[in-house]
Amino acid sequence: MAQLHSVADHAQVLDTMIGLTRLSALQRAIIAGNGGMELYLGLRRRGFMRVATISTSWLPRKQHTVALLADRSSTSIERALNEISPFLCANATVAVLIDSHDNGSSIDVRTKLQRMGFRIEAGVRCQQGFVLCAHRQGFGQIENAA
Repeated sequence: MAQLHSVADHAQVLDTMIGLTRLSALQRAIIAGNGGMELYLGLRRRGFMRVATISTSWLPRKQHTVALLADRSSTSIERALNEISPFLCANATVAVLIDSHDNGSSIDVRTKLQRMGFRIEAGVRCQQGFVLCAHRQGFGQIENAA
């Protein structure tokens, strides 16, 4: 993720992610990626108290319904997706901020999300990049069958 240059850019990305994931103050959210701390602090300032980062969360208990990812490169995003996967419940929603200068990364991220059982629902272009939103339903049934 390109570093968020201004408060307005940060607010735009955060508003977009909150809107796409339909995040409420009652839901648990996990934040990952190099730009994750900015997202974490922004959410806390807005009153979202049930947010955590991978480094602050104790055990991966599959209890988080929303994940927000912000990173610079597609390989880092894929690594972050693998790291947060144990924290996400069966019906989770993920919003990923993809750098607008990295053309191939959105295809890589889409492929990775689909392999993890997510269905792409929406994508919105922001000044800092592209926010991709994906949702998975009944992933626990797929895991149990495997």
